[in-house]
Amino acid sequence: MSITHYMELLMTNQPWNLIIYMAIPVILAEALVATEFFVVHTHQNTGTLRTVNKWLGVVAGIYFLGIFLNLITNVVPGIEWRGWVDVVAVGFYLSGVIPLVSIALIELGVLGRGRSDMDRMKLHFIFLTVFLVVAHIAMIFGMVSPELVQVAPSAMPMM
Repeated sequence: MSITHYMELLMTNQPWNLIIYMAIPVILAEALVATEFFVVHTHQNTGTLRTVNKWLGVVAGIYFLGIFLNLITNVVPGIEWRGWVDVVAVGFYLSGVIPLVSIALIELGVLGRGRSDMDRMKLHFIFLTVFLVVAHIAMIFGMVSPELVQVAPSAMPMM
């Protein structure tokens, strides 16, 4: 049974790759989600919880940008793809950089400048939701064996 590069990355160099590429980003994202619920529900623009939420967003964005740059320069160029499932898993994992960096830029005042606190909070929530969706798509497709969905070569002769 073959595995996707997503799963191979997590299984190689145990436990470090699992910690670096899965545990830390997931812990940061889930802590961000937990604080986000309270911040959005109570409309907090200030306070300790809002400060924690802000710094979780900044750290998560910068951390995942580092992961993205490392993988896109050192790993992705040498990949021999194991089918479309592999491309989807890796592609969606890497695309997580867009919403997380966007959250960091909102928190640093670069993105959403000139918008109201409520509008920035909405943007923040949307980007966090997008990250959760792409991360879960990456996880789901990353766990699928490429052999299960491999397209059999056509019996038609090449012209």
